[in-house]
Amino acid sequence: MNASRSSTAFTEAVLTDEELRLPRTPGVIRRFWARHPLLADILIALLCFVLTTGPMTFLDFYGPPARADAPVPSPALYIVLAVLIVGASVLTVWRRRWPALVFIAAYAVSVAYLFSLSPAGGILLLVASYSLAVYRSTRAAWIGLAYGMAAYTLIATGMLLIGVLTLQATLNGVAGQLTMALIGTLIGVNIGGRKRYVEAIIDRSRQLLVERDQQGQIAAASERARIAREMHDIVSHSLTVVVALSEGAAATDDRERARDASTAAAATARAALTEMRAMLGVLREGDADAPLAPSNPVSPQDTVAAAQRAGYPATLTITGPAAVSPAVSPAVEFAIGRIVQEGMTNAMRHPRDARVISVRIAHDAELVTIEIENDGVSGPAATSGFGIRGLQERAAHVGGTLASGPADEGRWRLHAELPALTSRTEEHDE
Repeated sequence: MNASRSSTAFTEAVLTDEELRLPRTPGVIRRFWARHPLLADILIALLCFVLTTGPMTFLDFYGPPARADAPVPSPALYIVLAVLIVGASVLTVWRRRWPALVFIAAYAVSVAYLFSLSPAGGILLLVASYSLAVYRSTRAAWIGLAYGMAAYTLIATGMLLIGVLTLQATLNGVAGQLTMALIGTLIGVNIGGRKRYVEAIIDRSRQLLVERDQQGQIAAASERARIAREMHDIVSHSLTVVVALSEGAAATDDRERARDASTAAAATARAALTEMRAMLGVLREGDADAPLAPSNPVSPQDTVAAAQRAGYPATLTITGPAAVSPAVSPAVEFAIGRIVQEGMTNAMRHPRDARVISVRIAHDAELVTIEIENDGVSGPAATSGFGIRGLQERAAHVGGTLASGPADEGRWRLHAELPALTSRTEEHDE
């Protein structure tokens, strides 16, 4: 529920902040009508009322009928016709909201004029047909035209057969109403189709704005996660080595060994600082040439050598064809270095009195297997921290797997399997 509300708020914010810069509607009058739709509809309704009421003044309800035996229109028809005209004209104000209802009312007025023996009411039918095509659909407009004219023609033909209308009046009525309805439908279909097309383009543009901002947020989140993993790997490993070297320098009475340990600690700190600058340079504004990741992958040999200088019993074994010349993709090589670095950091930091820290890397044509094992483990496994989770994400990024957990006899084992050549991006975008 909260996620849905957050997504809705986010979309509304994007549409507010990233409002489309659409060109102005051409023409002063068109812009005025676009800004004042209610006023435009009221004026159209008044025009329809005046033009539709006009023919009523020429009706002669007491004049001679078309034929000697034809019925004379009743004065009550005048009242019914007036009510229908007023009602249809008032409904025209809401033609954008209820176009089908306005369309039905317009045909009702036309049929009422037909019963008055003086077919009229065409302007109202033109506006109603136009509104149905623009504010409902093209299909609804053509269906309405077909059904409306079919009903009107059927009624007029029936009145012709019973002698109420002459043939000339029938033909004039059908032709006049068909002409008005057809003109309104054709204009409405043209304008309505263009209107819906423009609305679809604008709607798609708004969707693209939302998707663009969402993609930006996803990219920013991915970059934050990448930086967090890199920071963890660099700082955690380097500080572990620096602490071990510093403690060793403080514990020994041999000045040469203390000096060597201090020098190694300083070198480790400088290397970490250089790597952090290379990684974080992309965050500085105006630094377009800053790399997105450390320029070179971490060497497992350097990682194990640093642990050995700090006094840890670390060993490294590399088997397979890559023992001489690596045959893995740059992304996998980078992941191997980080996995070994984090595994060594955990092996140096957590166990008490570790006597064995072994790193084994096995290469074959399709798979690279990494196994880091150490002893001296006691107590339950830690459930917090970002190191192992970051390594699992790093392995998954290149299509591999990683698992870490206790082994036999107080040992801890980290096991990873990575494809030698990955189809994923070769950039270190982790």
